[in-house]
Amino acid sequence: MLPAPATPNDPRAVGTAIACYTLWGLLPLLFMAMAANGFGAPEILAHRAVWSVFVAGLVLLLAGQWGEAKKVLATPRTLAWLALSALLIATNWSLYVYATTHHATLEASLGYYINPLLNMAAGAVLFREKIDRWSAVAIGLAAIGVVIQTIALGHVPIIGLTLAVTFCGYAVIRKRVPASAQTGLFVECLVLLPIGAVFLAWLTIQGQAVGFASPSGLAWALVNGPATVIPLVLFAWSARRLPLSTVGFIQFLAPTLQFACGVLTGEALTPLRIVSFVFIWTGAGVFALGAANRSRAAREALKTTAEPA
Repeated sequence: MLPAPATPNDPRAVGTAIACYTLWGLLPLLFMAMAANGFGAPEILAHRAVWSVFVAGLVLLLAGQWGEAKKVLATPRTLAWLALSALLIATNWSLYVYATTHHATLEASLGYYINPLLNMAAGAVLFREKIDRWSAVAIGLAAIGVVIQTIALGHVPIIGLTLAVTFCGYAVIRKRVPASAQTGLFVECLVLLPIGAVFLAWLTIQGQAVGFASPSGLAWALVNGPATVIPLVLFAWSARRLPLSTVGFIQFLAPTLQFACGVLTGEALTPLRIVSFVFIWTGAGVFALGAANRSRAAREALKTTAEPA
């Protein structure tokens, strides 16, 4: 049975979402360190796919949800939806690891600034969440920022836009699929396991598997398990208990940290790119003001309802 959605101001769900996006915002540092130690982006992805399933299985065991996992695996419709969400998150991982190991972290952060706006649109279309004037202005400002970013880069920011679309799709599916956060994540990892395992086996045969070449390489490889699973568990748990619009607001934390990682590691920040991010940051600020107003109005309405006549 699905848990009832919590109120938008539920401190547990909000705190969990903040922890999730903080971890995601700092994740580029892990991939950059692995690249500096000889790992290529494909091998990093393969290790994420393989080691994540063991951590996800442990989480499932601790949650006592093996029975639910068996039911999901025996339900073709639910399994198909989770296979689709696994495909979306794998695409997202691939682009993200590539971006952070090829000096494109700023463009990746652009995608995660755009994603909350897609969440708002998806929330309006699929979950009947209202888009007020604040949100509409925020979307408009971010759209201008994307156009300027396109001009600054000299091409459409494919990486950023694809990251935004794939993660929005993932969020929508995970919000609607009839499976708990832990069970859904474990099934997704099972779907991706064969692909990662086959690729790592091939690398090993070719003598190119950095993760199996030394104890330090194996340590870097193994850390991908918890680094992948913990934020996804936190995300799936909070996304099922918060409106997509609220999740979208909190998500601005991750690209801000990613942006800082990109700048601190020397990625080019031209004046035109700065202008594009100013529009996007302004859009985020407008969205934040709108969210604060909605929260205040909801509290006042609750007080009015609770007061005796």
